[in-house]
Amino acid sequence: MGTAIYMVRHAESPFSIENERTRGLSPKGQKDAAAVTEIMLQQNIQAVVSSPYRRAIQTVEGLANALGLEIEIEEDLRERLLAGIYYPMEDQDFLPTIEKVFREPSFAMPGGESNEVSQKRSISALRQVMNRHKGKNIAVGTHGNIMTAMMNYFDSSYGLEFWKQTSKPDIYMLRFDDSDQLIEVRRLWELA
Repeated sequence: MGTAIYMVRHAESPFSIENERTRGLSPKGQKDAAAVTEIMLQQNIQAVVSSPYRRAIQTVEGLANALGLEIEIEEDLRERLLAGIYYPMEDQDFLPTIEKVFREPSFAMPGGESNEVSQKRSISALRQVMNRHKGKNIAVGTHGNIMTAMMNYFDSSYGLEFWKQTSKPDIYMLRFDDSDQLIEVRRLWELA
């Protein structure tokens, strides 16, 4: 039977480090979230789980409402903190920093999390979700970095280049066998 995790990367959201937890979707993001709902309604979803961040919740909210399901909030599925709020990072520093944390998994900016730390945190939460909903199809509202870290845990080919080609939103189905071994990954989101 196995378990299927549908990683639903959040739709477009205006960037604001000060409002990392509370920033919502842009108008385009809201429109794309409706398209995500339509795709996900075809997947026989039996549970909806999300990062606590508003943009991730909003991206899977339509699905949960359509199915009459509560969204289970998992704190440890939150996005990886790249740097502390008081560490000044300019826009031009973002991509080089992302590249460095992928090249050096134990590296972390001041106040931030390394790939190793964020992966350990998120995989522990994901395993709890999988144990609670064993054999089901589970939608997980997530973020680009943490989604990549979780997928990388199961298959090392998911790294920096994978992250760079993902979109907002995006959907990846990860199918696991009964012993929780990853047996299939399929992208469901088609770029317009």
